[in-house]
Formats: sequence, structure tokens, C-alpha cells
Amino acid sequence: MRVVAFDVGAKRTGVAVSDATATLARPHGCLMGPDRVAEAVALVRQVQDDEADVVIVVGLPRRLDGGETDATPRVRAFARALERQLGLVVVFQDERLSSVEAESRLALRERDWRKRKARIDAAAAAVILQDYLDEAARRRAEPHATDAAIAADAHD
Repeated sequence: MRVVAFDVGAKRTGVAVSDATATLARPHGCLMGPDRVAEAVALVRQVQDDEADVVIVVGLPRRLDGGETDATPRVRAFARALERQLGLVVVFQDERLSSVEAESRLALRERDWRKRKARIDAAAAAVILQDYLDEAARRRAEPHATDAAIAADAHD
């Protein structure tokens, strides 16, 4: 199984993909074209060609108090479009502070902020994806967890 995550921004959408065991997230790149939904659909279909089971995760922007941001409706629309075109359920993952964490991780390896800026969206998607993968692993480890409960919790 592979998990594909999207960090939907106003100008770019970061993408991350899990390893085949759905344990580790890695940045994949950015979607920057005028129709990022079509690009996302093509990417997921490409992953589906390689792997039968695919889960889609979209980072859901929230304020620190948990409320929705101005970007939340745009992100929900992106997720609905993916669901309609792919026939797959999209899982939302809280993305609060994911860009801050991605920036701090990148800063450890890359001093030039211009180079970091080019990679920040994919790195943020990887942070979102790793959070999702870690939560899913914790839920599976709980003795009372069921697939339905896991899916219900994750879908938001």
C-alpha cells in the first residue's frame, strides 16, 4: 500500500509519497500548473499502476485554536474533486505547523533560503504524511481499534 499526501497551497501543492510499507514519508515534488487537481489525479493514477492500494491524505489547514482558516474551503474543494475523479476517499490530516517543522528540518541541511523555499511545500507534505502514518500505526496497535473506527477518525 502507498499513501500519497498533498499540502495544498495558494500557488503550489506539495506532494509526498510513502514507502511500500506505508511506514516512511518522503517528499515527491510540487504541483504548480493551472490545473493542480488534474496533475494530482494523474500522479495518483501513476502510483495506482505500481501499487494496487492507494490512500490519499490532504493536509487540512486549521488555526492554532482548531478553527478553520480562509484556506480551508479551498483545500476541502481540492479533496472533493480528487474523490470525485478518482473514486477514492480522501483522508484529512491536521497540518498545523507542518510548514514550520518542514522549514526547520530543511534549515539543518540547507543554509540557502532560496533553495529551501523551492523544497518547502514537498517537505511540508512529507511532514503531514509522516504524522498520518504515525497516527495510523498507533491506532492499529490499540487492541480495540477497528478499520471502521480508524477510517472515521481520519476522515474528519
